[in-house]
Amino acid sequence: MKDMPWLPTFVWIDYRVALLFTVIFPLVLLIWAFVQKAEAMQRLMIIYWRVSSLLAITVYLMIGALPIAFISGWLARWLIPASLWFWVDLNEEIDDQPGSALKLSFNSWRWGVSLYSVLGLLLQVPTLRCGLMSQTQLLETTACRLWLEPPWGFREFFHASTKPYFLGFLGILALVVYVIYLGYFVVFRLSKQGRSATGY
Repeated sequence: MKDMPWLPTFVWIDYRVALLFTVIFPLVLLIWAFVQKAEAMQRLMIIYWRVSSLLAITVYLMIGALPIAFISGWLARWLIPASLWFWVDLNEEIDDQPGSALKLSFNSWRWGVSLYSVLGLLLQVPTLRCGLMSQTQLLETTACRLWLEPPWGFREFFHASTKPYFLGFLGILALVVYVIYLGYFVVFRLSKQGRSATGY
């Protein structure tokens, strides 16, 4: 790590920014949208939470030190902005709403998390090689292992009595369900409803 002394700091900053942009802000916006009865925003936020659950799955895969976590995490950064801008009907309905603090906050967050995700796609391309390693190689490669440390800290705080391999196994099961659901959506629902979230 002598040639990349900044990497540990970058890793921890990335996880903190991710917590802010992908968990805290969208949770506040979801609650706010329900209180204000902003149906289009509610629907889009629900879609966002379904898609972004891949980030939570990635955390559990990383706890188990499973190389596929680096691929799933990278794909999540692609799927998140796609899910927020893909739906023509929801975009039009949100644009047509009168100006409000909720609309401004929602659009600011949507642009912010999209920019964060795209930057992450570019900056984390080098980590994709970690996803092609064996578990032993992964743990022996410092540049890859650093990305596992925040999820390990999460485990110590929330799952201290649970073995890492079991949490990794849960992550694999969740990933299988996610892939099946995504495949079903792409093959069956997307072909019928196109870019309409409501199907009309």
